[in-house]
Order: sequence, then C-alpha cells, then structure tokens
Amino acid sequence: MVEKIDIRVVRCGGSKINLRAPIISNDSRFVLCGSGDSVKVYSTRTEEWLHTLHGHTNHVTGIALNPANHLQVYSCSADGTVKLWDFIDGILIKTFNIGYPLVSLYVSQKHEGVIFLHLPMTSDSKAECFQLVAVHLPKSAEHEVEAKELSAVLTDINQNPSCTAFGRGGEYIASAKHLRLDVFFFRKQKKYSFFLKATDKKAARNAFTCLACHPTEDCIATGHEDGKIRLWRNFNHKKEYTYSTQHWHHNAVNTLCFTPEGTNLLSGGIESVLVQWQFGADNKKEFLPRLGGSIVHISASDDGQLFCTSHSDNKITVIESSLKVSGVIQGLVKGDAVLTDLMIDPRSKALVLNGKPGHLQFYSLLHDKHLYNLDIVQQEYIYEAGLDQFEVVKAAFDVKGSWLATVEERGQKSSDPEFFLKLWAFDDKMQSFVLNTTIAAAHTDPIMSMCFNSSEETTMLVTTARDGQFKAWLQRADADTQQDQTFWSCDFVGSYHNLMPTNCSFSADSSLLAVSFQEVITIWNPETWELLTTFCQPPGEIRDLCFGRLSCSKYLLGTTTKNLLCCWNLLTCSLEWSTSVEMCMLQPDPLSENVAAFSYQSKRTDLFVFKPSEPQPLFSRKEVCSGKVHCAVFVPREEPLDFCDESSQWLNRSQLYFLTLDMDLMTFSTATEDDRMLASSKRLIIDDTVAVTPFYLLLGKHRQQQEKESAVSHPVLDKWQQPQSSVTIKELLHTPAHVLPAASVLCSMFVNSLLISNTGVREEMKTSEQEMNSEKEEEGSEGEMETCDSQQELRAQGSLDEVTPKLSKAQERELRKIRKTDFSWLTGLIDSKP
Repeated sequence: MVEKIDIRVVRCGGSKINLRAPIISNDSRFVLCGSGDSVKVYSTRTEEWLHTLHGHTNHVTGIALNPANHLQVYSCSADGTVKLWDFIDGILIKTFNIGYPLVSLYVSQKHEGVIFLHLPMTSDSKAECFQLVAVHLPKSAEHEVEAKELSAVLTDINQNPSCTAFGRGGEYIASAKHLRLDVFFFRKQKKYSFFLKATDKKAARNAFTCLACHPTEDCIATGHEDGKIRLWRNFNHKKEYTYSTQHWHHNAVNTLCFTPEGTNLLSGGIESVLVQWQFGADNKKEFLPRLGGSIVHISASDDGQLFCTSHSDNKITVIESSLKVSGVIQGLVKGDAVLTDLMIDPRSKALVLNGKPGHLQFYSLLHDKHLYNLDIVQQEYIYEAGLDQFEVVKAAFDVKGSWLATVEERGQKSSDPEFFLKLWAFDDKMQSFVLNTTIAAAHTDPIMSMCFNSSEETTMLVTTARDGQFKAWLQRADADTQQDQTFWSCDFVGSYHNLMPTNCSFSADSSLLAVSFQEVITIWNPETWELLTTFCQPPGEIRDLCFGRLSCSKYLLGTTTKNLLCCWNLLTCSLEWSTSVEMCMLQPDPLSENVAAFSYQSKRTDLFVFKPSEPQPLFSRKEVCSGKVHCAVFVPREEPLDFCDESSQWLNRSQLYFLTLDMDLMTFSTATEDDRMLASSKRLIIDDTVAVTPFYLLLGKHRQQQEKESAVSHPVLDKWQQPQSSVTIKELLHTPAHVLPAASVLCSMFVNSLLISNTGVREEMKTSEQEMNSEKEEEGSEGEMETCDSQQELRAQGSLDEVTPKLSKAQERELRKIRKTDFSWLTGLIDSKP
C-alpha cells in the first residue's frame, strides 16, 4: 500500500487571462482580469502584477466593478458563488452562495443591490440552454450569505457573454442568439424580438457574434459572422426599427465596445486590428494594427483614457485613447497544442514551450510571468483561417543550455511537408539564442524525435525521422572563414532493417544511445557506433523511452501501444519486469532515481511515481485532473526540501509540473513547502506593515550597520528618536512608486516627520537651565570649602593605601548638594550632652 500523505494538486499559474473581458479601475490605474480560480490585479503604468484575489474553488467566469463603490469588485465563478472584494487591499468582503455554476456577471447603476447572472437553465454545467437572472443581494453582517432569490429576466440566451449588454445605464438589456435580437425594457417589463435571415442577396452570413449598447442613446451595435456591424435604432417599436450597416472586417466580429461618452465604437476580430469608428459619421474610422493574436475582448475605462484588448494568445494590451499602445500584460501563451513538450532552460530555469505562432516562449515559474519570445520561424504570421504556415514542432536543450535545437514544419497534413532543423547558440553579450546553423534537408521525411547527450566534453544531437534513419550531428570548424566559428554537420547515419525509428534517448553518462524502431529497441555505442544489443520482447510499438538515473542507471524504461510498461536490465540484457497499464506519459527526474508515469483510464488521469529498482510505487494519486495530460516536466529546486515524509521525498530535489487539457499548468505541493513559503513571506516584512523592496534589499544591511554604530557611539541620542516619523519615512521609501499618492500630498507628511516636537524641546531647555543655575551656585561655594577639602585630602592620602576612584558628574553633583547642607544643629545637640 502506498502511504497517503498531504500532497495537493494546485494550479501554479499560467492560467488564461483572456477568458473574459478585463476591467479598468475608475482612475485608470489598475487592470483586473480573471486568471484561473483567482482575480489578478495589474498596474496600467508598469504592467506589473500587484496582487491576486484568492477565494474561489473553480474558474472565475466574470468580474465587474461595484457601481456603489468604485474600490470594490464583484467576481463570479463556476463554483456557484459571487464574491465582493476590496481590490486595492486584496480583502474578501463578502461571499454570496448562488448554488448554480455561473457563466458571467453584469451590474447596472440603476439597479442598486441587484446583480445579473448568466447561468444555465439546468444545474448541469454542460447545459446548452442559458438564462439571465436578477439576484437581490441580501444585506447581512455575515461574511457568507445565501442568495437564493432569483428572478428570470431573459431565457434562451447565447452562451457567449459578449452577446448580452445593458443600455442607457440599465434602462434596457439586449441579448442576441443566432439570428434573433431580444431587447427587454425594465420599466415597461416588456420584451421585443427582431430576426434576420440566415443569408441575404449577397449570401452574407448574418448570425450574431457580439453586441454593445450606446451609453446615452437608444442604439445597439451588433457584430456578425460576415464581418459587418449593424447599428439598430427605434427598437422600442417592434415594427418601426431600423438599422444601418458598416463593414471593414473580412471575418467574424469578435467584440464591440462603446467609449464612455459614446463618441466612438471599438471593434476587433481575427485580423488583430483595433478599429475605432466615429459614432454618427459614415464609415469614418481609425486603425491600430499588428496587436498580436486575434482580439477577443475590448473594454474601456470610465474616464475614457484607456482601452484594453484581450487576445487569443493570452495577452492583454493597454491602449491610450490616442490609439497608442502603452503596455502589454502577457500570460502563458495557450495554443491548440504544445508540440514541443515542456522544457526547462538550464540557464534561466524558465519553462520553455510553444508560444505565439512561430515562436518559443520563456516563462518564469517563480514569478508566474512571461519573460520573452524567441522567434524561430522568422516570418510574419498571417492571422487567417485555413492558411498553412510554419510551426515549431520539436525543440531540445543541451545539458549546459548553450545550444538549442528546433524543428519547424509546414504542411503536416499534406503529402509533401516542408521542415527545417535549426541549431541556436547562446550569446553571452545579447543574453539570448542566436541562429548558428540551418539544415534544410536533414532528413527526407519529417523528424519524429531528437535529443542531446549529457556529456560536457562533446555536444552531440541525434534525430530520428520517418525515412527509417537516425542521424548524429556534431560541431565542426568552418574552414572557409578565418573567424573562429563552428557549424553543425552530420557525423553518422544509422538504421535497422528498414524499420521506422520513433524515439531516442541517451543514458545519464552518454555512454549508450537507445533508439526504438517500432517494436524493437536498439542500443548503440555513440563513440564507435557499434550496435551492442536489441530488445524486442514486448508486443506493440514503443511510445516512450527513457534511461534510469543515478543508482538506477542500469535500467531502461519504455511504454508500448499495447498498454505495457516495461523495464529492462542493461547488465543482464533481459526484461526485469513489466506491468499492464495504459500509460500516456513517462517523465524521469534528472536529479533522482524517480520516474513519474501518468495513466489515462475512464476519462481521468492517475499519477504513479516509482523507482525502476523497486516493485512498489513511492506515490500514487487518483484523478489528478480530468482528461489526458498533454505534457509534464520535472523542475529542479534551487534549495532541496527537508523534513519530508518518506512518501513525499520524491519532491525534495525537483517539482513536477504538468499541463492539462484546458491548458492549465498544475503542480504538486506539500504542506511543509507551503509553510516554508509562508514563513519566508513573513520574514520579508518590516515592522509588520512595510514591504521589502529592491531598494531596501540593496541598502538595508548598510542602514542596519549604521544604526548600530550610532547607537553605540551616541547613546544619549536615543531620546530624540521619533517612532512615528521613522515609520512614515519607511512607508514613503518602501512603497512602490506606482501606488503612491501625488507628491503634493506627501510633502507635508514628509516635512513634519523630520521636525522635532515643541514640547520635547521646551522640557529639555527648562532642564538645562536649572542645571546651569545649580552649577553657578555650586561654583560660589566651592571656594569656601577648598581649604577644608585640601586638608581632608592630605589626611586621606596619609591614611589610605589606594587612590580614590574618579567620580562621575552625577556623583559629583550629589556630593556638592551634601556639602551645602547646614549641619549646625548637630553642634547644639553635642554641647547639650552632660
């Protein structure tokens, strides 16, 4: 039995930020967007991620600012709850339990205390019929409230939230589905419906794709599949309605948005061009082209200063009202499939995978931030459906991260595909990869797999292809040029009985190369290219192939299409063990003997972590995700974990990440690791209120040393320290610049913190005056007592062997007070004795 421990599957980042339209704060300082099961807050000035609103247990499906408080935001989720947040401080104010999976959220200024929810007509989350309901939010002091009073507003509406919008501040609501447009007036409590034909005389496709309502006038703008935009008027009369048509987009209009004043209409589609139409002027428009992926959402700030566009490549673009791009918030690019698998850059420790078309993206797992894109294809991508363009299908790093090999291919579905093998060298000056060698005819058929050896002396690349050959590539000096340059060329070509090679893998010390040819595994010596042995016991073609690590380096693992997991012993050249399980992926840990195996059964994926030398798995987890795992990777830790249980030691040196069917990046986390992260975050807090910034990290130690030295050399100055002013200065210096108020507000606070209070100065001056007066009186009496003191000192010197220690100023002051005391009453007392 595998011991059950506290290891959780958590979403570690890289979630979609383009699922719903982002919103901009009223002061245009912040951008809020849903990201997985949380809401992220970004700065519009620096594009930096500020904080995350955590609390939902499922995907966030909609966000909207609270009309009654512009510092609060509503969020709805598929977990059936609506949450109210203070997004400035990141505080959860209240949770409303609805009880149904929610699709989107709408608010209106004229409906105070009421929100409108887009939800399925049945409790099934996969339902096809949806409705719009009004929910009266109960007023309660409790943090979690049941909100079960739902009243239907519209039924049978479109699943796409972009097809529903409020008009004139909430006087009416419009919704479009297929060829029908519904308009519901709240005051009249009446609905009007308008219909279009499927095609017109010019065979145009008239189905609705999105809509937007004018903020001040009775006008509805609708987008259609053929790229046309219709402006509807007089829709409060069923038979007297009219519409005008504008056309620029050559494909479907994805989104529409009016500016707050209603002077302009913004539209976007697959062309990745933001079109600004001047409202009221026939076909007068402006363009902002080349924004990246297809535009899927557009939103505008309430002051009209900023626009935001969401793109299909998981990106948010911040645009000024003058149609000038001011910032880009890039998430983990989500394509149709990750053809390159997940990789780790040995230099930057960044996650590398397919990015936008023709690129590789480098993504920081630590900061959940996109670092940069590497253009592999080096051709302009045309965003048009049906075009056959180059895609990056394979990629691999060498052990040092000095070389990157990529394969780009076009025409995968055709009988004559094009492909290129490229080798990239890392340039220390540019801190990026530079193209070194392009091989146009590496193989006659597409490349199936490739891998680098792990030797530090000689870097070798092996590729396998459908032409029945595998090739080894080595660096060579360029004899034609006098410069010290190298290029890559073929060193060896191998084959086995005209079978097609599918996988290749080097051993940990690069002394062996395993190449699978359908059902046969061949073992080669890379130095002499001698065929050492073959394994052909399991039925079915080999699907995955990998060597064991460290103490298990004598084992070779493989999975087959017949749902077998096999382990061979390379010393005895025999099958060590095999088990029948449907494996969809095999991933070894480069820093330990552990191997992760994902099993797909009954539309769910299970995980098994084992060592090839042990029959029992170290860890197993059922249903780590729904659907099949596309790819996974072990990421080495900067600092190994300690104090882990036996069953969680496989997470000590590396952390396992995997990508789900919904393109969510998941990982495994232990309670010990969470406690460490919490403790480290607490250590980064100064005075429990002031956050650490890079400025403090640079000068903090120097300041602490100066404070210690000043405290030792000037202990009297401690009474002049003002605790309140020091906190003020720390908050001023440690707060990020983009969240600080204006300088005019900070000026008085900063100057007052430098001043010394009057009460303290006056008390100190009074005390010093009293001491000066007492010292003057003491000086007058010192002359009279000088003779007596000298006689006493002579007597003391004759009678005492040791020298009297030097008195302090306080002791001298007390002694002077005693000397001035009148002791004449003792004389009378002595004389009166018999």
